[in-house]
Amino acid sequence: MTRLPDFRLETYFSRWEFTARHHLTASDVQTMTLGELLSLADDKDREAFENLPLGYTETFGDPALREVIAQTYENAGADDVICFAGAEEALYLAMNVLLDAGDHAVVVTPNYQAAETVPMALCEVTGVALDPDRNWALDLDEVAAALRPNTRVVSVNFPNNPTGKVIDADDFTELARLCDERGIHLFSDEVYRGLEHDAARILPQAADLSERALSLNVTSKSLGLPGLRIGWITCRDRELLSRLERAKHYTTICNSAPSEVLARIALKAREPILRRNRALIAANLPAFESFFSEFADDFDWQAPDGGCVAYPRYLGPDGVEEFCTRLVEEAGVLLLPASIYHSELTPTPLDRFRIGIGRHRPEEGLAAFAQWMRTRR
Repeated sequence: MTRLPDFRLETYFSRWEFTARHHLTASDVQTMTLGELLSLADDKDREAFENLPLGYTETFGDPALREVIAQTYENAGADDVICFAGAEEALYLAMNVLLDAGDHAVVVTPNYQAAETVPMALCEVTGVALDPDRNWALDLDEVAAALRPNTRVVSVNFPNNPTGKVIDADDFTELARLCDERGIHLFSDEVYRGLEHDAARILPQAADLSERALSLNVTSKSLGLPGLRIGWITCRDRELLSRLERAKHYTTICNSAPSEVLARIALKAREPILRRNRALIAANLPAFESFFSEFADDFDWQAPDGGCVAYPRYLGPDGVEEFCTRLVEEAGVLLLPASIYHSELTPTPLDRFRIGIGRHRPEEGLAAFAQWMRTRR
C-alpha cells in the first residue's frame, strides 16, 4: 500500500464524531431508516431484498444497480459504470490507475484531503486554489497555466467541500474542453450534485461532457445514505473501467449485496429523496442565518451555493483552532477548524471552519453554540 499521511478529518472525527453532544459539522444530509428506505421500494426490489442470497457479487457492481445509475446520465450506459465501497475507494483506485511516477496532476483546493494526498503519493501535483476573496472563484487561466505536457489528471469537486461553491456551467464545460484538448482525464467529484439551492446552477456531469472524464458519486452525501457504502465512477473509456475493475480485485473485490439492492431502491427514488433533502436544508437555513446574525461581529457567514456544508470565517482574536477546540470541549459542539483543510499545494484560509446544515433539528446544537458564545462576552 502506498504510504499516506494521517487523514486529518478522520483522525479528528475518531476523537469527537460520536462523543460530542452536538455534531454540527456533518457532511451528509439527515439519513433515513432501513424501514423508511424500503417503503420507497417497488414490489420487485422489496422481494429481491428480502430473498437476497448473501454471496459474492460482480466486481463491476450489480447490473441492475449500474443500469439505474446510468439512467442519471445523459450519455452513459450501464457498461460505463463501476461501483465501489463508497467514494473513497473509488478515488484511491482511480488515482492509482491514472497516475504513475513521472506523471503530473492538477488538484483544486481546498478539498477533501484524499483528493490531493493520494495523487501526491504517486507523482508531482500542482494545486489551484479557489479564491475566497472572489466568492471561491476558480480561475481557468490558472488551471491552464498549471498544465504540463505530462499532466494526466485534473481533479475538481463541485459543489465543493468545504466551501459549498458551484462554478458556472460554462466554466465547467470549458474545463472539460480544456482537458479533452490536452488528452487529460477530468476527475470530477460530484457527490453533492442535486443539493444546489438554485436548480439552474446544477452542473452537467463530467462523464456526459467528455468520453475521457470520470464522474465520481456516492449514496452518502446528497442522498444521505452513508451506511450503504456504495459509490461509483462513470466513464465512457471502457479500457479505463477495465483497469479500475482489476485494481478493485486488490481491495474490496465486490460490494455488499444488501447495500447494492438498497442503493438501487434509493436511486430509483432519487428525485423524492433529493426533494426531501433540499427541503430540509432550506428549512434549516433560517436558523443558521439567525445565529450568525446575532454574532455578526464574530463570524463572516455565507450560505453555500450547493451541498450541505458551509465554510464561514471566524473573526475572533484567539484563532479558529483554539475556538473550535474550546467549543467542543466546553459546550460539546463539534465543528471542523481550518487546519483540517490545510493543503500542501496552495495557501488555504486559516480562519475558517466547516459547519453542516443538513441534519434534522440543528436548533439544539445552535442553542448550545449561542449560549457558549454569550458566556464569552
